[in-house]
Amino acid sequence: MKTVSAVTLDATDRKMLRALQQDGRMSNTDLARAVALSESASLRRLRALEAAGVISRYAAIINERAVGLPISVFVTVTLSSQAESTLTAFETAIATVPEVVECYLMTGGSDYLLRLVVKDVDDLERVHARALTTIPGVTRVSSSVAMRTVVKRGALPV
Repeated sequence: MKTVSAVTLDATDRKMLRALQQDGRMSNTDLARAVALSESASLRRLRALEAAGVISRYAAIINERAVGLPISVFVTVTLSSQAESTLTAFETAIATVPEVVECYLMTGGSDYLLRLVVKDVDDLERVHARALTTIPGVTRVSSSVAMRTVVKRGALPV
């Protein structure tokens, strides 16, 4: 993931971002209307936000339950070493595991925090046995199953 420095946003930029977070498929005409700009000014600002890395991509938000992946599992991973080569090897390997939808390098007692989506406990056991614990350098894996999602925002407070 590319590192991006904070960008100075004015009120119109923030309004555009809030509108796009609600509906990423809105037309430029609708976006321009929502932020009280001409279509050309709206498109120019949108392209500038994309070029600056503020908008990194557009995506559909899929209902995990609707596609048969109702269980979120949070997994902490501890490695045998924090050497750059060990971290890189882990990150390369974990990026190939499709059930891992988020992965964070952490401070504290564990090296990584993962969020997995799985269809059931058998699926979790398969991912644990065939993917997570087979990565070289992994010394400890601890899983917690989420019982219910309380807050999950797809939008940032801009």
